[in-house]
Formats: sequence, structure tokens, C-alpha cells
Amino acid sequence: MPEYPEPTIYAIPLFLVTLFGERWILRRWRREKRDVIGYERKDTWASLAMGLGSLFFVFFINWGIFAITKWTWAHRVVDVGHGVLGWTVAILGWDLSFYLYHRVEHENRFLWACHVNHHSSQHYNLSTALRQPWTPYMGLVFFPVWGFVGVEPSMVMISGGINLVYQYWIHTEVIGKLPAPVEWIMNTPSHHRVHHGSNPEYLDKNYAGIFIIWDRMFGTFAPERARVRFGLTKNIETFNPFVIAFHEYWAIAKDVARARSWRTRLGILWHGPAWQPPATVVSADAE
Repeated sequence: MPEYPEPTIYAIPLFLVTLFGERWILRRWRREKRDVIGYERKDTWASLAMGLGSLFFVFFINWGIFAITKWTWAHRVVDVGHGVLGWTVAILGWDLSFYLYHRVEHENRFLWACHVNHHSSQHYNLSTALRQPWTPYMGLVFFPVWGFVGVEPSMVMISGGINLVYQYWIHTEVIGKLPAPVEWIMNTPSHHRVHHGSNPEYLDKNYAGIFIIWDRMFGTFAPERARVRFGLTKNIETFNPFVIAFHEYWAIAKDVARARSWRTRLGILWHGPAWQPPATVVSADAE
């Protein structure tokens, strides 16, 4: 058992109740011919299976984050304490690290292989929120840094749980746009629908966890305008959780094996998922 209260465990009853409630609402809306996608049984079971698998695999990664944060905290430069300042730094700090980590996952294909399963559903509902990655190992790099600035390790981990629980409710078609001040500061269902869109104008936008201000500050924000097409630019058409979790690693391995140079192999691993090696240009003198 962890040495700190894990918010996601306590939130499981909330997940289940709201998931069934949302499903009931969306079924009614579909009967009324509203423009919603709703639920699909196999897709929902796949998302739930991904969530259960994540609980197992991520337990060990979180244990590692906690252990490393203990070390960084032992070498802290300052101590922000356990009061309002400490919790503010912890929650904002984790959220900033999440933004950066999330953005890198979209910009580096090897890290995208971990995250792509969360985008693999062509539906968008609360079960999609549970379609969590199984190999988020780079969390070992991005989150323990807050120990150096004096955030106590259990506060770092609780902030991570709060961040994950917050993101659950924004995976829904039921909630439209919220009042403008909320939409300006917070990540909302409208903003996160954009992030899950495969529309060209929505790709690699709205990486935020809790606060959309990071996207506004760093130039990755896009508002929801056109109807969102959920899923990947090339959908994988499977409900097998193991294929969902690891298909991109296999695709990378095949592309690396087919590559004709080490420069191309490194490019496949380093660049984003849409990257292609530059075509060989034949000069006029060589013709």
C-alpha cells in the first residue's frame, strides 16, 4: 500500500456512478436525435480493461516517482511547507509538469507509443477517461523535480492523483461550453474534446491537465469550433486491450527495421508520429 492517500482509488465509486449516469443521458439524447456519439459496448469494455491494466502497471511507476521524489526532497533548496503555499506549488507544479510531459508525448514518437492508447477510441465519454496508458515511465523524470523546490513527496503524489481525477469529468459530450471565465482559466470538456480530435486544426492542441492557461501561454491552445472527429488520424479498429496498449511500439519496431539508415531510424524514434524521412533528391547532373 502507498504511504500516502491515493485520490484515484477513493474516486472509483464516483467514476462508476457517473459513468452509468452519463450513459443513460446519452442514450436518451441519441433517441432524441441529438448530435452525440454516445457509448459502444465493446469500446467501453476496452476502455475499462485499459483502466484496470493501468492500475497494475502504473502502481510501480508511481512507486518509482515517490522514491525519486524522496531523494529530491532530501536535497531541496527551499521548503514550501504543508500550508496553502505548499499545496499551491504542488498542484500548479504537477500540472505544469503534466503539460510539458503531455506535449512531449505528442512530439516524440517513442513517447507517443505510450500515450496513443488514450486517443484510440472513436467515442468520447467518461469511459474514455479510464483508457489510461500502461507505460508512462517518463513520469519518473518530469514529476520528482518538485521535491527540489521543497514539495514534500506525499504532496507531490496526492497532487498527481488530484490532477488525474480532475481530468475524468472533462471526457464527456454531455457538458457544453462553460462560462467564459472558467473556459479561460480551467481545462473543460470543450477544450479537451479539441485535444481528442483528429481534425487537422485540432491536432496537438490543448495539452492541459487542470489549467488551460499553460496552452494559452505556450501557444498550443485551440477553441472548439468545428464538430470534433474523435480518434486517431489512422484508427486501429480493435478492442483488444493489449493491442491498444502496445500497437504503436510494434509499428515503430517495424518502421525501424525497414529503415535504410541510422539517421532515419533515429528520426523515427525522435520526431513526432507523422514524421517521414525526407525524400532523396536526385540532381539534374546525375540524370
